[in-house]
Amino acid sequence: MKVGLELVLSENPWLGRAPHYAEVRELALTAEAAGFDSLWLYDHLLYRTDISPAEGIWEGWTMLSALADATQRVELGTLVSCGAFRNPALLAKMAVTLDEVSGGRLTLGLGAGWNDAELTAFGMPLDHRVSRFEEALQIIVPLVREGRVSYEGQYHRAVDCEILPRGPRPAGPPILVAGFGPRMLRLVAKYADCWNGGYAARAEDLNELRSRLTDACVEVGRDPSSLAVTTELKVSYPDLTPTPNLFGDRFATGSATAVAATLSEFERAGFAHLMCTCSPNTPEALQRLAAAVACYRESSAA
Repeated sequence: MKVGLELVLSENPWLGRAPHYAEVRELALTAEAAGFDSLWLYDHLLYRTDISPAEGIWEGWTMLSALADATQRVELGTLVSCGAFRNPALLAKMAVTLDEVSGGRLTLGLGAGWNDAELTAFGMPLDHRVSRFEEALQIIVPLVREGRVSYEGQYHRAVDCEILPRGPRPAGPPILVAGFGPRMLRLVAKYADCWNGGYAARAEDLNELRSRLTDACVEVGRDPSSLAVTTELKVSYPDLTPTPNLFGDRFATGSATAVAATLSEFERAGFAHLMCTCSPNTPEALQRLAAAVACYRESSAA
């Protein structure tokens, strides 16, 4: 099982601001040297609610492009790119280009989007979100995998579109889709190489969703075992910073041995890749998490 690290690009409590690129880069290089398999960036433009002021975040694809050049070995991915943010043919072109820059290390993570505040602020549509995303996939997937598409839909079109040059991998970067509702799970089953189940603290947290994903695969005629299952593991070190309120209050925590045991639990449950969201996203917390990953790998090899 691969283990990755999510890099925080947004304003956060441990810095009291958004990190500078130099800090993001240094954390990425530290994670690569520590043996993490992958690095992942969120794709958001703004966080804001009716009861809180705006919270800033750097644009993810620009940062990911810089990290593709800064790193050498580690895989890179988006968790996940919002389908509403960019023209789908352009997004496919960006993905193939970034795969070239990284030497074939990109995973293209995609989703329909959920944050109404940022969509409204940046002038993007809120309506028919899944229908728009389904049309976007019918452009992105063939362009990434085959290099050509012609498609005319209600929301998107691409007329005799080609991606040239093709990049380092004949079939392009693998496509990850995050989704939870019935329509989204069918789209995962139909188009994706891997699925992300969102935030979890224990493998059992996703049992129901995984069962529904299996049903969706059967419905579209796909072997469920051909779809890699991934999730975002919430890890917290509350002695370094208070545990955040992040989609529920359950986090993996404790000693390297304790967190390694959690990693092993996900491996036994058949997960192919864990993307760790570590609170705080600091060198000290990363050192602890790296020790847990090393402990997990030693126990798996035994």
